[in-house]
Amino acid sequence: MDAVYVGVRSNPRPTLLQVRGQGEAHCFPAGSFRSYVMTVDLSKHRQPGDILLVEDNPSDVYLTEEALRSIGLTSRLHVAYDGIQAMAFLRREGMHAEAPRPDLVLLDLNLPRKDGRRVLEEVKEDPELRRIPVIVLTTSNAPSDIVKCYDLHANCYIVKPVDFDRFETVIRAIEDFWFRFVTLPEPDS
Repeated sequence: MDAVYVGVRSNPRPTLLQVRGQGEAHCFPAGSFRSYVMTVDLSKHRQPGDILLVEDNPSDVYLTEEALRSIGLTSRLHVAYDGIQAMAFLRREGMHAEAPRPDLVLLDLNLPRKDGRRVLEEVKEDPELRRIPVIVLTTSNAPSDIVKCYDLHANCYIVKPVDFDRFETVIRAIEDFWFRFVTLPEPDS
């Protein structure tokens, strides 16, 4: 159970709440000031989503798949191996006409055919795509890349760890934050 401070309540009995029809939350006294802590089982709220991984290195694709599998993420992973393929997927063009709108994009910067910086720029300029969170996940720790990506409205910039255990920790943190705590807009809204 995860605990969330709720505040002062006048009712001294524990209260059972229904959270958006999913799971349960319980309020219990938490101290002498009649404050309460609400405990919520967030695992009941986890919803699988679609992740677009834009990565040209097959080894990094494999590591990402393994990290997602090892943490038990149920999201569907889609892979684009270059920037042109990524934009076709996002815009549902050609063979990607039936592609789902991803809930999250994991974007490498150094891509063939269309650079990741250009992909980020096009996504954030497109009114249909700009609300999709884009996490830059790259080996570059160059200050100029970091500044450029945030100037282009990247939602996050993460330098890929070279150690698998640390990489798995990063993937878990991404999953926890973006699929457990953040409220994302509905696809196609």
